[in-house]
Formats: sequence, C-alpha cells, structure tokens
Amino acid sequence: MNVGNLAHPAEEVAPKLLGAVLTHEAPEGAVSITITETEAYSGTADPASHAYRGRTPRNAVMFGPAGRLYVYRSHGLHWCANIVTGTDGIASAVLVRAGRVVEGEDLARKRRGEKVETPRLARGPGNFCQALGITAEHNGTDLLTGASVVLSEGEPVPAELIRAGPRVGVSRAHDWQHRFYLADDPTVSAYRLSPRAKPSAGA
Repeated sequence: MNVGNLAHPAEEVAPKLLGAVLTHEAPEGAVSITITETEAYSGTADPASHAYRGRTPRNAVMFGPAGRLYVYRSHGLHWCANIVTGTDGIASAVLVRAGRVVEGEDLARKRRGEKVETPRLARGPGNFCQALGITAEHNGTDLLTGASVVLSEGEPVPAELIRAGPRVGVSRAHDWQHRFYLADDPTVSAYRLSPRAKPSAGA
C-alpha cells in the first residue's frame, strides 16, 4: 500500500498494511519487520477500542493525525504498537499483531532470547514490540517523517493470501471480522477467544 495514505478507517487500512515494513533504528542497531498480522480498532464506534469512551491522556495519540505510533502497555507486561489511521480528531488505529524479521535478526534474537525460534521472534503484539525495541518512549512517533521508527512499503501481498477473522483476546466485539493475516504464514499468532467474550452485533 501507499503508506503515506493512512487517512482511512482502520478496517480498510489494516489488510493493506500486510507486507508493509516497520524499521527501528536504535543505538545498538536496526531491526526491520514485515507485518503479517493486524487488527483494526475503530475508536468511539468500537466497544473493544481504547477510545470507545472518548479521549484520555492514555489514548490521545489515537485521535490523530494518521501515521503516528500509539504504544500502550498490555496487562502491565508487554508493549503493543498501533498505527494511527483515519481522519484527524477521530480515533482509529491498527494493532500490529505479528511480523517476519527481515533485517537485524541477531539483535531481535538478543532482545527476545537466544532459544526463540525464528518464526516466533515477532509473533504476537508484545513479541513484535520486544523484537523491534519499541517502548513507551516511542508513543506518538511520526512513522512517515524519517524518525527512529519508520513505516515503509514492502513487497505487495496477493489478495488471495489475505484472510480475515475475529479479533484475539478481546471480550467486547470480539467477533467483528477485523483481524487480518497472511494465510499459512508461520509468523502469524494463534487465535484465542477471550473466556469473557460474548456474541455481539457489529461490522
């Protein structure tokens, strides 16, 4: 996709981000990861979104402009990275759930652990951020202006390889078909239904 054209609803952008590349140029070296799995969160229209109840200091980055990085801590353990999309002032973001390390594998492995299998280095949103070296300090980073974290176009992904399904681990609006991933790719995380999930109406 044209990564400079993110000003569209999250559910439209999320499948187009498959194949795009996130690169972090850290002092200890660079790591680049091709995105293989995403989830769309539609702000105040989405019961599973951090922005469902409106703007707060935590979720302010979600309200734009598009192209910023929204980073949050999940369950007090892992950092998660989201690419802000949509119209400035309206919350919308795509969670990056998994990817394939294409540059800096040695550094990614150092961060994740020497015994971690290659397909699992950036499998799952917390592992993705750990492998890339993303933390709270990167919240609000502009991914399109050549900062230390950059989003770039990768190899085009054939439409027949893209799958959609329910979102992982959320209890509200979990059955919205807003998770997108590459079929049969070993880096894609496993689907897990939240034990608190209930059927819901949605997109």
